[in-house]
Formats: sequence, structure tokens, C-alpha cells
Amino acid sequence: MPSRIITSLRESWRHGSRVERVAFVVGGLLFLSGLTHVGVLLVTGGSWTGPVSLRKAATFGLSFGLTLATVAWLAHVVPLTGRSANVLLGAFTGVSVVETALVSTQAWRGVPSHFDFETGFDTAVSMTLAAGGFVIIASIVGMTLAAFRAGGRQTPAMRLALRFGFATLLVALAVGAAMIATGSVAARGPDPSVAYETAGFLKPAHAVTMHGILVIPALAWLLSFTRWSENRQMNIVRLSIAGYSLLCLVIIVEAVTHTPPLAAPPLAMAVSGLGLAALAVAGGLGVYGVTRRPTPR
Repeated sequence: MPSRIITSLRESWRHGSRVERVAFVVGGLLFLSGLTHVGVLLVTGGSWTGPVSLRKAATFGLSFGLTLATVAWLAHVVPLTGRSANVLLGAFTGVSVVETALVSTQAWRGVPSHFDFETGFDTAVSMTLAAGGFVIIASIVGMTLAAFRAGGRQTPAMRLALRFGFATLLVALAVGAAMIATGSVAARGPDPSVAYETAGFLKPAHAVTMHGILVIPALAWLLSFTRWSENRQMNIVRLSIAGYSLLCLVIIVEAVTHTPPLAAPPLAMAVSGLGLAALAVAGGLGVYGVTRRPTPR
């Protein structure tokens, strides 16, 4: 079974288009840049908080690298024509590099990357980052529409996982757009530093909704290597979606109500715990289904 999984990954690379391969490589490099910034923080003992921390460069590198590699992998599964795949994935790859590079540049300069209008250069960076957000939204919307048009190329479980993954990614982008809009208004007020506190409260909601695009389709892909029926695979994916949805719902409500996750009411803690448990059970079933030996006849 492990050999089948490795073979599948090799086939995805070998039969992938040029833009998909480029996206894979760029995603890996962005992820490596995030790891490098984490290493710098650990070695230097730098601050992990604040708008000028290298933590932001690390976060952008890790998140964009992981998301870009995931989208490149799924672009091979989603029924996109050659031209639309090149445009959508190419645009997403380019803007991922620009966003990560600008955030890292500002972090090393010791100035905020967002909501900073002190100088002409800083204003240009902030406006470019905001414009990049619109490019990201447009490219992901195109892929989401293709995912909802997906036909017989995928298993029913993968088809459901794709739709949920792209839908949660759109929610993450909407939350990110709300953060930028809120922070931009606050930054032009009498106390610009308030912008980072005003927009920052949505960070947990933005983070948890962003990576559903990886977690749920990865589980559906793993289940495709089991000997289980399509109905059983669908039920496991549904369980994971229910768990992830509960977790997202709790974190979004906590963000909107400015409730610290570790100081949430018992009901919220119970619901989020239930969501995590459902995800853990679904993931455990996937691993079990791949590693179990067939029953001798």
C-alpha cells in the first residue's frame, strides 16, 4: 500500500503540467523561507508578537507555501482546461511570491507590512498587498467553480472533499478581506497603531478556515487507497467535514466576540473538542484503512 501511495505522488508530478510543477517548486521554496524565519527567531530569541516581528514572515512563508502546493496538487484533480489552469494557477503562484516577499522585506526592515502609510514605499507595499488579495480571491473563485462542476474524474468522497475545501478557503479569504478593510480604516485614524489590534482579532478564524483545503481532500485521497466501499469512504469524509465545520464555527464565533480560545465558555470548549475528536477519528480511520492487512479467505 505505501508503494501505491508513492507511485501516485510520482505520477502526479510526471503527468502534471508545467505550471503545476512550477507551483509545487515555488510552494516548497516559500515553505522553506517560512522555516528559515522560524529558525532565525529561535536562534536570535526575537519577539514572536507584534506587527514588526519576523513571526509574520514565517507565518506567510509557511501558509502560502503549504496552500500553494495544495492548490497545485488539487489543480491536477479539478477539471480545468489547459488555458484556465495556466491563468488561475499561474496568477496564484505569482501573487503568493509577491505577498510573501513583501511581508518578509518589511519584517527585515523592522516596519509593519500592512496598514503602514508612513512613507511612499510603505504605502506602495500596503496597497500592493491589498491588491494581491483581490488576485488571490479571483483565482480561488475560478478554481472553486471548477471544483463544483467536477464530474466523474473523482471519487464521490474526493468530490465532496474538494467542494468543502475550496468553500472553506473562500471563507478564509473573506475573513482576510475583512481584516484588511477594518485595519485600513483604523490606520487612517488618529492612532494608526490601533489598526493592528482592530484587524488582528480575526487571525484565528482566518487561519483555521484556510487549511481545510488540505486536511479534508488529503483524507479523501488517503481513503482512495483503502479497500473500503465508496459509501464508507463518504461517511468518513462526512465525519471529518462535520468535525472541521464545528471547529471553524467555534473559532469564528470566538473571534467575532473577542473571546480568547483558552478562556472560552465550557460549551464552546466542548463543541470545539467534539470537532477535534471527529477529525481525529476520521483521520485515524483513514490511516487504519490504508495500513490494515486484508483478511485471509
